[in-house]
Amino acid sequence: MKFSEAQSLVVSEVAATLDAVSDDEVAALSRSIADADRVFFVGVGRVLLALESVAKRLGHLGVDTVVVGQVTEPAITPTDLLVVGSGSGESAVPLAIAAKAASIGARVAHIGANPVSSMAAHTGVFVRIPVQTKFSTGAEVSSVQPMTSLFEQCLLLLGDSLALALIDTEGIDLASLWQHHANLE
Repeated sequence: MKFSEAQSLVVSEVAATLDAVSDDEVAALSRSIADADRVFFVGVGRVLLALESVAKRLGHLGVDTVVVGQVTEPAITPTDLLVVGSGSGESAVPLAIAAKAASIGARVAHIGANPVSSMAAHTGVFVRIPVQTKFSTGAEVSSVQPMTSLFEQCLLLLGDSLALALIDTEGIDLASLWQHHANLE
């Protein structure tokens, strides 16, 4: 397969998936982020990499973000939000951290593919990216890509789309975002 054919397949899968994401679910996540003192992010593998990008971008918007596991990670409190990325909603580490955060009283949001996963017991907000995971039901957007690539791609783009919507909703001047950009580079 040529690169142009592969990228066309990837782009069409991403477009079909993001078209199926609920505006209402994303709006609930956006409100939760706006209402939180701090927003913590947890995931594993490539999902974590996508979430780190989302955390960084929201940080540029002035949101106080923390990636769970950072050496400087502060304590989570009931005024904070934990955003969990897990396609299946069954990944052991994010599931345990969501349970711990909920037990402390923090709000928990889950971005995943499975609305009836074990994660649902700990979350108040759910955003469904309807793609195949290791526990596919067959009712999701199918993919020719390996493993859960489509989920990870859509997670990153969902975060960037959410950031753009927040910029518009909050009336943030794009030029002002540079004040939050790393300056030790």
